[in-house]
Order: sequence, then structure tokens, then C-alpha cells
Amino acid sequence: QVQLTEAGGGLVETGDSLALSCAATGGSFSGYKLAYFRQAPGKAREFVAVSWTDGRTYYADSVKGRFTISRDRSKNTIYLQMNSLEPEDTAVYYCAAGRPIMSSFRYESSWIYWGQGTQVTVSS
Repeated sequence: QVQLTEAGGGLVETGDSLALSCAATGGSFSGYKLAYFRQAPGKAREFVAVSWTDGRTYYADSVKGRFTISRDRSKNTIYLQMNSLEPEDTAVYYCAAGRPIMSSFRYESSWIYWGQGTQVTVSS
């Protein structure tokens, strides 16, 4: 069974950059699509970015042009590079692995494995 361990996160100021990582153990990422979601206080968990198995990536409109998702197959790790951070990006960020179809990848119920979450706080 795949286990996802997240790292990164922290407290930064508006306009700063931050990188998150998510490593898989107990299995390989190969064959899985990989994603990041986030959950702000009092809000539902929302889709942020996804990396398809063929290399295609998709982003939420709110982070497009600022965030980049990537995967290192040799390290079984995915990354989320976050630039130009805004206070609205403050949330707990979760990585996920699964095999959703194109019409469902934005929904958390479509994903099988989840990381423990890491807090990102952007001060104004």
C-alpha cells in the first residue's frame, strides 16, 4: 500500500516562494496520477494541481501561472513549487495519488491515497 509523506510548508510573506514535496513509500508512483489539494480553515478541501501519468498538468484557476507541479520518478517524489504567494493561499496542503478520470480529478473522492498534510501560512 502506498504511503505519502509530505515535507515543506511554513510561514512566509506575501510574494514569497515555497516548495512542497511528497514522497511515496510502500509502492511506486508509476501508473498513478498525482495531485495537490488544499483546505483553508472553515472551507472544503479544494483541488490545486494534478500531474497526469503522461506528463500533462492541470491547475486551478486561482494558482495558474504561480504554482508548478512536477514529479521525479527516480525518487518517487512529487513537488509543488509555489511562487508569488498570497494570503489567500494559506491552507493545509495535501498530496494525493490515484487513478481518477479526466472528468473527476478535481474531486477529492476520486483519489485513493493521501498525505498527512502540511501547513502553509502566508502573512500579509
